[in-house]
Amino acid sequence: MFLFKQPESEQIADFIAAQARLEFTYPDAGATTLPTPPAGYQIDHNRICLGQGKALYELAKQALVDWQHYRFDWLTLHRPDAAPEAGQTVAALAHVLGIWVLNACRVVYVVEEAEPLCRFAFAYGTLPEHAESGEERFQVEWHADDDRVWYDLYAFSRPGQLLSKMAYPYVRIKQKQFARESLQAMQAAVLPNDG
Repeated sequence: MFLFKQPESEQIADFIAAQARLEFTYPDAGATTLPTPPAGYQIDHNRICLGQGKALYELAKQALVDWQHYRFDWLTLHRPDAAPEAGQTVAALAHVLGIWVLNACRVVYVVEEAEPLCRFAFAYGTLPEHAESGEERFQVEWHADDDRVWYDLYAFSRPGQLLSKMAYPYVRIKQKQFARESLQAMQAAVLPNDG
């Protein structure tokens, strides 16, 4: 949803409630779990090593649960005050080029496992009032063999609305900025606070 004025909290809550009743905008829900992405989408895959140790993994996992990977100056997340769970609908409000863009997503799945590596992940998929169409997975992993902890961001998308198609080069710039800043936000979330 493209707006010329910043929406009020009540308007955002109504938007989320309305979007929660709608279906995903793509037929491949859950495809971020597959080894091969669906055809016809732009693929983005970004990773950063956050450090080492099981304790750091637990810290990174909590940061992901708290959506700390979503802390930006130009984008705010509106979500339930709860850990991510399948079926949860969220909205991201971006302020770009003088307009407000309100995007809706639904959490597709949450995964936590200890084998073959220790990982926690969740993905959300786009709903009708999203500028793009696709899915994005956020994951932290601890590899016991080398003790390293990674934050992994993986997405497939394509323009979902006419304005997104018309402004696609700019949309790609913002997608890359989102990935870069998300990696930085997770890195900051697990750094020791020296006060």
